[in-house]
Amino acid sequence: MSFILHGIGVSEGIAIGHAHLADPAALEVVHYLIPKNQVEKEIARLNSAFAVVRKEFGALQQSVADGHARAEFSAFLDLHLMILDDPVLSEATRSMIAQTYCNAEWALKQQMQELLTQFEAIEDAYLRERKADVKQVVERVLKAMLGHPGLLPVATKMSGDSILVAHDLSPADVMQYKQNQFTAFLTDLGSQTSHTAIVARSLNIPSVVALHHAHQLILENDWLIVDGTHGIIIVNPDKYVLDEYRLRQSQFELERKKLQRLKSVAAVTLDGTPIDLYANIELPEDIAQVKESGAAGIGLFRSEFLFLNRDDLPGEEEQFEAYRTVAVKMHKLPVTIRTFDLGADKSLKGSEQVATNPALGLRAIRFSLTEPKMFHKQLRAILRASRYGEVRILVPMLSNVMEIDQTLHYIEYAKQTLRDDKIQFNEHIKIGGMIEIPAAALCLESFMRKLDFLSIGTNDLIQYTLAVDRIDDAVAHLYDPFHPAILWLVSHIIQSANRAKVPVSICGEMAGDKQFTRLLLGIGLQQFSMYPSQLLTVKNQILKSHLPDIIPLAQKIIRTYQPEKMAALLAKLND
Repeated sequence: MSFILHGIGVSEGIAIGHAHLADPAALEVVHYLIPKNQVEKEIARLNSAFAVVRKEFGALQQSVADGHARAEFSAFLDLHLMILDDPVLSEATRSMIAQTYCNAEWALKQQMQELLTQFEAIEDAYLRERKADVKQVVERVLKAMLGHPGLLPVATKMSGDSILVAHDLSPADVMQYKQNQFTAFLTDLGSQTSHTAIVARSLNIPSVVALHHAHQLILENDWLIVDGTHGIIIVNPDKYVLDEYRLRQSQFELERKKLQRLKSVAAVTLDGTPIDLYANIELPEDIAQVKESGAAGIGLFRSEFLFLNRDDLPGEEEQFEAYRTVAVKMHKLPVTIRTFDLGADKSLKGSEQVATNPALGLRAIRFSLTEPKMFHKQLRAILRASRYGEVRILVPMLSNVMEIDQTLHYIEYAKQTLRDDKIQFNEHIKIGGMIEIPAAALCLESFMRKLDFLSIGTNDLIQYTLAVDRIDDAVAHLYDPFHPAILWLVSHIIQSANRAKVPVSICGEMAGDKQFTRLLLGIGLQQFSMYPSQLLTVKNQILKSHLPDIIPLAQKIIRTYQPEKMAALLAKLND
C-alpha cells in the first residue's frame, strides 16, 4: 500500500531506497526496592554502566580524531560526556539509590526527569532542544544496564540504498550508522534546531524529522522516497512516481555539483551590485565548512556552546581561546560573536529563577545585564580575541536604548580593565545589535545612533510578532515568514538602516532560504548570513538577479496584503 507522510524537512535533497528500522530508543523502566545490604552492589552496577558508555564515547572520539567522521561530531560527543558527568545525573542518582533503596534504572530515570524540567525553563530555543541530548545519554546508560549497550540495533544487513527510520537519533548514533552508508534519516521526533537536524545539514544528507508515527507505520524494507526539501515521505510509490523522483534526484545532484563551481566566484548581481555572504556557526570546528562554502566571514557565532550543560562557568581564558581560534582560522575575515543568548538555567550558579514563559523571560542581554561578573568575563575574552582578527560584538534581544547604554558601559569598563592590565585589543571594535523584537524594529532610529551595525534575527522576530512559539507543533502552521506584517517589518528595518548608512544583515532562516533571496535583495539587503551548506544556493540566486528588474516587484509584494496576489508576485519574482 502506498501512502505519504509529512514532516519537517531539515536537509535538502532526494533519497530513494529501502527502509531499515532502528529499534525504538525509549526503554521501559520498572520500579522495585532492593535490600539495604545490596545498595553498594546496585550503585556499582550503575557505575559500571556509566563506565561502559564513557568508553563508547571515547571510542567514538578516537574515530573522529582518526578522520573517520566530521569534526562536528566531536563537539556533540563532548556535550554528551558533560551530561554523563553532570552531578544532577550521576551523583544524585547514586544518592537516591542509597536513600530510597530503589533500583538504579528507576533512580536514573527520575534524575533524567529532573534535568528535563530544568531544560524546559531555558529561554533559548537552541539550548532548550538540548533536552533531547539528555534523553539520549540516559537511554545509552539504561541500555548498558540492561545488557544492550551501544548502537541502536538495525533489523537487517545494510545495502547501498538504505534509509534509516528511527523514533529518535543522537549524534553519536548518526556517527555509528554512517559506516552503513545510509542515504537519508527519518525520525518521529526532532525539529529544525535538533542536533540530528544540524548533523544532517552538515553532512548534506536528505532528512525529515517530526514525522510522529513513521517508525510505526513504515515496515522493514518498504520502498521509500525522501524529499528533504519539502518534508515529504512517499512509502511504496508506484512506478510512475518512482521514475519522476529519480529524474528529480538526478537533476538535484547535478545542480549541487554545478554549485561547487561558484565557491570562488564573487557574489555580485547582474547589474554589478556586490553582496556579502556570511556563515552562521555554533562551534570553532564549523570553520572547515565555512571555508568550503567560500563565505566572506562569520556573520553569527553563537557563543552559548561554552555554557552548555556544565556545573561550572567557563572562565575568561577558556572563552578567549575559543574566540581566538575562530578569529585566527578566518584569516582577518569578519567574525561576529554574539554575546550569549541564555536564560535561567541550573548550570548558571546563583540564578534560580524558573520562567513561566521562557520565550518572554530573562534571556540574552537581559540576563547578561543581571550577571555583570559573567558578562564582564565574556566581554574581556571577546575583546582580547579582537587582536587576532576582524572580531565584532553582537548583542542579542535588545528592546530599548537603556539596554544599549548599559551594554556599552560594560564594554567600556572591560576595555579599561584590559588597558590597566596592559593587554592589547582592538580599541575600535565594532558593536552591533540584533533586531528580533518588534519594539526594537519600531524604535530603530534611536538604536542606529548608538550601534555600528544591525543584524535581523528573523526567527525570533517572526515568533514575537505573530505570537507563535516556533518549536510548538500545535501552532507551527501559524509560523509564517511570508506574513505581510513580517515582510513590512523586515523591509522597514533594512531600508531605515540603508538610509542611515548603517550596515544591516539577516542571520535568521530567511537569509538561507532561496525563496526569499530576490525579495530581500529587492528591498535593499546586501548582507546575508546562513548555514554554510545554504550559501552556494543563495549565491546562485544572487548571480542571476538584476536589481532594476526585481526592486519594483519586491516593493509590490511588501505593499500586498492578499495571500493569493502575494504568492503570484513572488512566483514572478523568482521566475
